[in-house]
Amino acid sequence: MNDALLRNVTSTDWITIILSCSVLALVIAKSLYYNRFLNFIILPFNNKYIFLYNKKEKLSHWFNVFLFIFQVLNLALFIYILNDIFSFSGQNKTLTLYFIILGVLLIFFIVKIFFQLGNAFIFNISGEITEYLFKKLSYLNYSSFVMFIANILLTYVLNDSKTVAYTSMLIIILINAIGWVTVIKNYQKLITNNFLYFILYLCTLEIAPIVLIGDYFKD
Repeated sequence: MNDALLRNVTSTDWITIILSCSVLALVIAKSLYYNRFLNFIILPFNNKYIFLYNKKEKLSHWFNVFLFIFQVLNLALFIYILNDIFSFSGQNKTLTLYFIILGVLLIFFIVKIFFQLGNAFIFNISGEITEYLFKKLSYLNYSSFVMFIANILLTYVLNDSKTVAYTSMLIIILINAIGWVTVIKNYQKLITNNFLYFILYLCTLEIAPIVLIGDYFKD
């Protein structure tokens, strides 16, 4: 019992720092771009944010940078907590494991975006792919709010609750599914004209990484 208590106190300390850093990134984004933030928080229910900001500055805008920081910090922590709850791997619950997950996520996102933009250049559809990435990243950033709330609940309130974990994963999948449907609907003609490329993209840059990551945690 004492060992378990000691482990939780230690974990909570550094997790609090991670959550605080993510909140800081969110507060900065809200303070600097208040109107943009107001449009962003209603994203799944209203497409105004995509309509207003899809054509200008897109991925490189500082608002997106701060939201990405918020997202990746919470996504890494969410995966870390899920790994502990469901015992995906035999690795111990340590700060080192969190930074390994964070590093893998950063490398994954950077490499993925590099290949996406590279393929877009080859197929001469750079503008469309940049807009696509902006839309998809926007929904992923939004789902990080769910991750943030889940991280708080699973750390401080309902420790190791599988109900919270499953509910959070379901909501996250739902939010990103809405994003996927919106993207496919908006680019239906482009997808039809480049159907083979679209299938290749799904297999290599969407499905394959998930399978590889799942296989890693399984082992």
